[in-house]
Formats: sequence, C-alpha cells, structure tokens
Amino acid sequence: MTARDIMTTRFDYLRPDATLREAVNLMKAAKGGAAASGVKALMVLDSESRVSGIISMGDILKAVFPKYMAVMELGDFTWDGMVEDIARKAGGRKVSEVMTRDVVTVEEDAPLMECVDHMLKNGVKKLPVLGKDGSVAGIIYERDLFFAITRAMLEDEGGRT
Repeated sequence: MTARDIMTTRFDYLRPDATLREAVNLMKAAKGGAAASGVKALMVLDSESRVSGIISMGDILKAVFPKYMAVMELGDFTWDGMVEDIARKAGGRKVSEVMTRDVVTVEEDAPLMECVDHMLKNGVKKLPVLGKDGSVAGIIYERDLFFAITRAMLEDEGGRT
C-alpha cells in the first residue's frame, strides 16, 4: 500500500494572504477526512497548489500570546479581557506571518512505512501528499494511516476481518 491508496483528495486549505480570522473560520467548518467536523490545522498553498506552510491551532495561540509574556509569572496578573483584546487584534494578521513553514510531506508512491516514519519522527498528524509535479495531490490524516494499519492487523490468515 502507498500514500496514494489512503490519502484524502478533497481537503480545505488557505492561501498565505488569508487572515487569521479567515483561518479560524475555515478550521471550525472544515472536514478532516472521514466526515469529522473541524480540523486542528490547514495546509497553506500557493497559487500553483504547492505547499507554502501549515497553520495550526498552536500557531494561532502563539500569535495571541506575546513573546515578552513568556518571561513573566502570569499568575501574578489579573488582566481580565487581555487575551480577548489581543485575539481580536491578531485576527487581521496574515496566515503567512504565523504559519509553520517547514512542512513534512510525502510523495504519492511513498510506502505506508515511510508515512508512519515521518509522522512519528516529526510529531505530525497530517502529511501533505505531493504529486509528480510537486503540487499537493492529497493529505493523509493520522487516523487514515491508523485505520489502514489496523485493518491489516485485524485480518485473519485468510485476509478476512
């Protein structure tokens, strides 16, 4: 089995010039494979459908949490409404400003073991799958890979589940 056999070919994505507000709205509404609603991350594709980055919940949280706050003891502060105010202001920032640029990908003909290897070694839950021309042909979600592997695990000697 290869990445092509288990990848999802219909997926939501963003362009680098989208705002964080647009990203959040799409993340809430997107389908992440097998009819699940909402996703934790979205690919960011350029105009030629090549991977520019990925934007995740963590990237958005980092955009709301000012870097200088990391050195403070936040338990000492009671700034009601601070996060909400920063979040409203951050909503207009561009996805390209906060996205993760180093994205782990696989090619369509990659064996499943390579996909597992990439997910585990890099701590990712989604793998964009690249076609022969380098554009994104699909995406593999962790659950898709898990179900492909467990189907094999649960088959008896005769190939029946």
